[in-house]
Amino acid sequence: MHLFKRKDLERAAGLVYRHMSPTPQYAWPQISEKAGAAVWIKHENHTPAGAFKVRGGITFMDWLHRSRPRTSGIVTATRGNHGQSQARAARAAGFAAKIVVPHGNSVEKNAAMRAFGGEVIEYGRDFDEARTEARRIAAETGLLLVPPFHEEIVRGVATYGLELFIAVPDLDAVYVPVGCGSGICGVVAARDALGLNTEVIGVVSTHAPAAKLSFEAGRLIETETALTFADGMAVRIPVEEAFAIYSKGASRIIAVSDEEVAEAMRVIYRTTHNVAEGAGAAPLAALLKEAAAMRGKKVGLILSGANVDADIFQKVLAGETPRVE
Repeated sequence: MHLFKRKDLERAAGLVYRHMSPTPQYAWPQISEKAGAAVWIKHENHTPAGAFKVRGGITFMDWLHRSRPRTSGIVTATRGNHGQSQARAARAAGFAAKIVVPHGNSVEKNAAMRAFGGEVIEYGRDFDEARTEARRIAAETGLLLVPPFHEEIVRGVATYGLELFIAVPDLDAVYVPVGCGSGICGVVAARDALGLNTEVIGVVSTHAPAAKLSFEAGRLIETETALTFADGMAVRIPVEEAFAIYSKGASRIIAVSDEEVAEAMRVIYRTTHNVAEGAGAAPLAALLKEAAAMRGKKVGLILSGANVDADIFQKVLAGETPRVE
């Protein structure tokens, strides 16, 4: 996939802003004090679906409506935020949407996908098995298979990077959670389109380290499991097209534990009164892990989403770390 010019991202932003306003980026003093750095948080928890993925759904569905207007509907796999994005955009475009999730998926994300017009189908033990079932359904029904990573999805997602870098162009580094890769690739694309030198640092779970292992090996590496409560990072099999971009555009990938993620969620809530799901808090967890090296720098954190089930968040605020088996 080729990356984008600034005008490509500005056109995407114009499309996105028909559906939502730009999200804010704020410097929270208590976060900066704790990290020993000047920290800016990009609040993708403030989108109409509570996560950054909504942007990619808008641009992808616009492309689909223009390029394949006879499409009867779509099918895709998700842990929740991608599915909400696609269901919302599909309904707006007049398409049906089947959304495959693994068994035991977030109850509240499933409810949101249904509310946005998606038919939720439970299959498999994890996201990667749900992806296999989505491919089967697409072949059987003729519905268009929406992959987790696509050029038009990344073009939409990159608009949050464009907003952040225009607002704070002198960031030394940005920490981005990595699942299938649209978020980190969008940040790389926006940075490069603006000609900046900001470090882009990926963040994964120690329980789902496939992207980190692949980055360090220089080739795709799968893991047997991805058992983290931070479901936005719970991916066993890296996406090859995304890896081709972040393996060159990122400076490194950091792994954080579920305990570190849970503590970062608590810090964000106590200091900003924003809710962060596990993947959304992972960038702060990574920054705190690297605090000594980042001291005195200006750092961006992508709070990628707020869609955490109430019972999970209640446990986190009580000081627990949710377990996944």
